[in-house]
Amino acid sequence: MEYKVEEISPVKRKIMVEVPVEEVNAALTATIAMYRMQADVKGFRKGKVPSSVVEAKYRKQVYGEATTDLINYQINEILSGLSMQPMSRIDVDAKELVRDEAFSYTIAFEVAPKLDLPEYKGLKVDEVRATVDDAEILEVEKRILENNAEVKVIEDVRPPKDGEVVSVSFGAYRDGEIVEGIKAENFDMVLGQKQALPEFEDLLKTLTSGESGETDITFPEDFINANLAGQSVTMKARLHAVKERITPEMSDDVARKAGFKDVETMRSGIRESYLSQRKQMHKSAAQSQLLATIIEGISDFPLPPSMVEDRIDRLVQDLEYRLDRQGKGLQSLGKTPQQIRDEFKDEAERTVKTEIFLLAVAAEEGLDISSEEIESTLTQLAMQTRQPLHELKKYYEDNNLIVPLKDRLLCDKASELIYDAAEVTEIDPPAASQAEEKPAKKAPAKKAAAKKDADADEASVKKAPAKKAPAKKAPAKKEEN
Repeated sequence: MEYKVEEISPVKRKIMVEVPVEEVNAALTATIAMYRMQADVKGFRKGKVPSSVVEAKYRKQVYGEATTDLINYQINEILSGLSMQPMSRIDVDAKELVRDEAFSYTIAFEVAPKLDLPEYKGLKVDEVRATVDDAEILEVEKRILENNAEVKVIEDVRPPKDGEVVSVSFGAYRDGEIVEGIKAENFDMVLGQKQALPEFEDLLKTLTSGESGETDITFPEDFINANLAGQSVTMKARLHAVKERITPEMSDDVARKAGFKDVETMRSGIRESYLSQRKQMHKSAAQSQLLATIIEGISDFPLPPSMVEDRIDRLVQDLEYRLDRQGKGLQSLGKTPQQIRDEFKDEAERTVKTEIFLLAVAAEEGLDISSEEIESTLTQLAMQTRQPLHELKKYYEDNNLIVPLKDRLLCDKASELIYDAAEVTEIDPPAASQAEEKPAKKAPAKKAAAKKDADADEASVKKAPAKKAPAKKAPAKKEEN
């Protein structure tokens, strides 16, 4: 085999391959030998069928598979010899092998551009110091106490008040018919915590235990159920009971119920958890700023178009997922698919530029990812997404996602190396950011009627978009007839 590499552009390569007659015939002979082992031809014992008979009977499959296997083998051999990593799928332009004739084909793919690395070690960067206020610890304690509160039915016959729990059955009606999805029986909710629409809570505050009532309401334009957004219905409700929440005092018993040894251990654990999360958050922000500074100082260089398009695909998928959780679709934005993609182009190009830089640093530093690290990452992903590990591995392998996963891990290693070599200065957090940097709490559902749907959404798992792997195989083998 002989080949010649042609540089179509700084990010595209084309390789012309010439295969001599001897290799062509050898490839055909090897494939025929494999078929002989399994060929079932009347009049011959298995494994004893003459090669000429096998070639004649299975010619289409034999020549197709021999061509595919030869090209696949040579592609891997060529790329290994050139130490070249395709950043796109490999396009193969080839016909089929012909016995006793030389064979030629071409492959084309995109590569990362050559990059003159700037200085990336010993750079200065500020990292916000992680702090935790006592008020934040008390806020968590308050939530723990609320979770351990006892609920007791109030015997007095009176309308409920904010802070009290009401047990209700309700339904939404339009033209006398129940609206599917907006109904519940013996539903418990706390008044005054915006778990339901204000008009519905106002109705409940006029009822006493055993009473029923109704009111007309209009769902807001951003209602979780897009089919009801802006629509008017009649809400009918029956109040079964009014309950009060009796919150206990903080004690070692309460701390143990929350999974801690005692109150002191609980408070220490909460503080350490907040500090750890905040430290990682501030470190990530500083890393991003450091990388952005380095990237800004690099002269513009050509980017592989397929990488940019792939990143745009990811961004669009993420947007579509977020809208779907709101009960909306891309069409709700009032923009064409191309307009949406165009808006993401700059962000996608920045992401690709950063990845190419980090991969270049990884190569410069001789970084690598072991099979154990790949296995560990897939195990963590399986746990996070609650999928069987063997199924997740098969999905990654079948969809050529192992290579992009390895690239992502290489980028992470390179980023850590750059940050570890940086001159990091801790700075006090801006006064206004203390409240903003608290770990996010899950907001209560704003519509009691839609709580069940919202909970179902929370349980859904979105697969992490991953970079498309460069295809290292020629077109798939033809199936055996």
